[in-house]
Amino acid sequence: MGPRPPAHRRNAVRMSDRRRSRRREPENDRPNVNPRRVAFDAIRAVTEDNAYANLVLPRMLAETDNTGRDAGLATELTYGTLRSLGTLEAILAAASGRHIRQLQQDLVDALCLGAYQLLYMRIPPHAAVATTVSLVKAAVSPRVSGLANAVLRKVAAKDLDEWTAELATGDRLADLSLRYAHPEWITAEFEAVVGPDELPAALEADNVAPPVHLCAKPGRITKGDLSRETRGGLHGQWSPYAVYLPGGDPGRIRAVATGLAHVQDEGSQLVAVALAEAPLEGRDEAWLDLCAGPGGKTGLLGAIAAGRGAAVDAVEIQPHRAELVAKAAKGLPVTVHTGDGREFGEAGSFDRVLVDAPCSGLGALRRRPEARWRKQRSDIDGLVPLQKELLASGLRLARPGGIVAYVTCSPVIAETEEVVASALKTPGTELVRSQWLADRVPDSARGDFVQLWPHRHGTDAMFLALIRKTA
Repeated sequence: MGPRPPAHRRNAVRMSDRRRSRRREPENDRPNVNPRRVAFDAIRAVTEDNAYANLVLPRMLAETDNTGRDAGLATELTYGTLRSLGTLEAILAAASGRHIRQLQQDLVDALCLGAYQLLYMRIPPHAAVATTVSLVKAAVSPRVSGLANAVLRKVAAKDLDEWTAELATGDRLADLSLRYAHPEWITAEFEAVVGPDELPAALEADNVAPPVHLCAKPGRITKGDLSRETRGGLHGQWSPYAVYLPGGDPGRIRAVATGLAHVQDEGSQLVAVALAEAPLEGRDEAWLDLCAGPGGKTGLLGAIAAGRGAAVDAVEIQPHRAELVAKAAKGLPVTVHTGDGREFGEAGSFDRVLVDAPCSGLGALRRRPEARWRKQRSDIDGLVPLQKELLASGLRLARPGGIVAYVTCSPVIAETEEVVASALKTPGTELVRSQWLADRVPDSARGDFVQLWPHRHGTDAMFLALIRKTA
């Protein structure tokens, strides 16, 4: 493996550096606002009601009038606690001397919130303990406030390194999983791809909150104009259309609100553009997005197609997601179909086909704080047959000479290499290398495939395979 680009050094933050950059507690919280209570309520919604933090937290912040530094504190507390749940619960079990499931769930959530402040933030220990005990009294029960105080004081007696060293078992994968807050099965799946030396950096990158990436739709707004409109947004490092939002609500940016640009991870942009840039002989006017929801890749492909005189058909099985696709592609040469991609269309109809298959989403764990603790290895076993069927359909729909891009937001071998290997058993197919992407993004090759990583490239861990239909 060659030298890693600067993105690796920016994103694979070592824990010692991470501690130096931890958020300081706001000195003047407004008396009528309690960011910790907002964070607790958001965490409760996730653990009790299976809610998604990225959906419930913004609503709670708006309802409680938390803005600025208060909103920043509530966001870090919520997302950080949810990302670290497995590690926090293991430490709390040791500090309390009992299995964590012996405690009521709302108390566990409050203790995790307090422990996160003690172990991951630069909040003074006495403040973290006192505010969490007050939260327990108000939101859980005064009867367990003494227990909360005792447990958190024991947690505060050691830092994170000391706790993980004390709880280490000598099993390398188990100890790494504890240290970097990942279920052990995910740690094993990542190691199977990156190897043991690079594994800690890959895990640590999932615990660093990423910036919002915007996509400037070609032909509608330039990357430079979008950058200026964001007042400080940096040009993306790899995608010709990416801008990194410096902060704030992307929905307040005029270009996003009017459809000139949209929120889309830079890696997601790259794999879509790689399909559009793949060399193709003959006709190039009919493109297909076979699994289109929620529409980010469709919108980008539609904008590129518009500049080439091509048109895109987009298929989405869920009606509400099909509506999102239509919104993302408004004003572009895109026709949205609500239906099953496995049953769509006539064979040999399309020149370029994108199969962005439903997957485990393990490549985007840094953006979905609760996801790692909800997923099971069995989820992948249930997805693989669908992935194979969708890719087979994509190959059926491509014309001879056409290109099919198989994409997942997951690096897991069963969802990537093995699915493609199964498809290549079909006569008249061949794997082709994305030279456009390989030339643009160093250290992105995974054999003839493409594999992006948060710790290497600052993107989600997107996988891409390009397959040419030869007959």
